[in-house]
Amino acid sequence: MTATEPTPRATPSVPTATATSAAAATLTPTATRRPSTFRQYRILLGKDLRREFRTREMLTSMGIYAVLVLIVFGTALMQASAGFDVLPVAGGLIWALIVFTSLLGLNRSFSHEKEEAALEGIMLVPLDRSVIFLAKASANVLFLLVVEIITLPLFYFLFLSGSALAATFGLAIVPLLVGTIGIAGVGTLLATITVNTRGQDVLLAVLFVPLVFPLLYACVAATSVALLGGEDMMATFGPAVALAAAYDVIMILVSWLLYDFIISA
Repeated sequence: MTATEPTPRATPSVPTATATSAAAATLTPTATRRPSTFRQYRILLGKDLRREFRTREMLTSMGIYAVLVLIVFGTALMQASAGFDVLPVAGGLIWALIVFTSLLGLNRSFSHEKEEAALEGIMLVPLDRSVIFLAKASANVLFLLVVEIITLPLFYFLFLSGSALAATFGLAIVPLLVGTIGIAGVGTLLATITVNTRGQDVLLAVLFVPLVFPLLYACVAATSVALLGGEDMMATFGPAVALAAAYDVIMILVSWLLYDFIISA
């Protein structure tokens, strides 16, 4: 009987460097890159804009409220004498309209996050908390500008159509823009502070009006002198706009620095 020859063992193949690298790439999870600060800002701002332009809740309520304020102004001015000129007080009336309207919008700026607990979900995301402030403030600026574009021509038609505006009335756009940015920045910070309080509406107004008084004073002065004109118009307009711009820079910077602490508290 002949002995059977042993079956030769298969020699294990040595993996090549290419195969090893491919396997390591398959087993190793792909490293996730944190989005840049600007991308985080765009995502949060886009979220607010898409939601508002889809529902139009804030814009509709602010627009209706602004029209109601104009009706109240008109009713009050109807009691004035026939020769009463609204132009000298037009700057104050315009900013009273903007402040009242912005308070309503700021109260509703965090309504979606509060009702659906979206703010808690955003807080779980690893992002810079100050980006939330910048995105929300930018959205509030855009919403206020949309309402102003609609209501200010209506204000002119109702109260200033019979008045002789100065040639410099176009300069009123500068304090309107600077003031709107400051109101949105400070208002966003205060809306965050009061979002979970019981008397949110009243508390926001109590904190908001005294804090933005320097900005309102400067913007009313600049807007009034732009509408009235005069030889020494720039002597008042320039310092008033500079004061408003300095207020914006300081308060928005302080709000940006404190926002991480406030929203995390």
